[in-house]
Amino acid sequence: MDLSDALGGPWPGQNNQQQSGGPLWPGQPSQPTWPGQPSQPTWPGQPNQPGQPTWPGQPTWPGQPNQPSQPTWPAQPNAPAWPGPSPPTAPQVLPQRPLTVPYDQTLPSGVYDKLLITITGNAKPHAKRITVNLGKGQDIAFHFNPRFDEYGKKVIVRNSLIGSQWGKEERDCPRFPFVAGQPFELKILCSHNEYKVAVNKSHLLEFRHRVKELNMINSLSIYDDVTLTSVNIETLP
Repeated sequence: MDLSDALGGPWPGQNNQQQSGGPLWPGQPSQPTWPGQPSQPTWPGQPNQPGQPTWPGQPTWPGQPNQPSQPTWPAQPNAPAWPGPSPPTAPQVLPQRPLTVPYDQTLPSGVYDKLLITITGNAKPHAKRITVNLGKGQDIAFHFNPRFDEYGKKVIVRNSLIGSQWGKEERDCPRFPFVAGQPFELKILCSHNEYKVAVNKSHLLEFRHRVKELNMINSLSIYDDVTLTSVNIETLP
């Protein structure tokens, strides 16, 4: 499983242009194709193919053209130290949970770089809000809260609850992609520094880690005006 498979085909605004074997990222017409496809650059540790560059350790998420083009892999020198136990190298195998709301799922390995959570469902016809929380005990490391009607406005609130105290809300967002009564696909990708959120196969926003002990963030909760179709938790290669 890689990020290209996770987020689907060509991104919005690309006019269905494709390189040989893979979708283009927004604003990156010369971006190499994803691993496993024809004319694919090699991943670190594999034999170099003639004339092809090595793929960067962390693929650029859409909407972030200024990220470094060649960050180091976590196992290489100068990589940031990983807190606590090493993340699993294979996708987590989690017990199946009934897709009832409120929905609660334990994350036995915590969160870590390249953890991807995919939530599909429907906003209820008269939805007021949807809430997704990643928790550490009584704390909430990441509170993601689309509000359909806050004094006549649509807003997506992000925050953390640490020691029973809410932090500073983040509200700026380029768009509100949720529609009452309509299906959605929400993806949350964890990196070393932040959570990245995409909705309906398009990058939406980032939220930098406020709870630094990532391996201790061990619960996922989903509730309010939503019906769930699937919740998938996996580790990207």
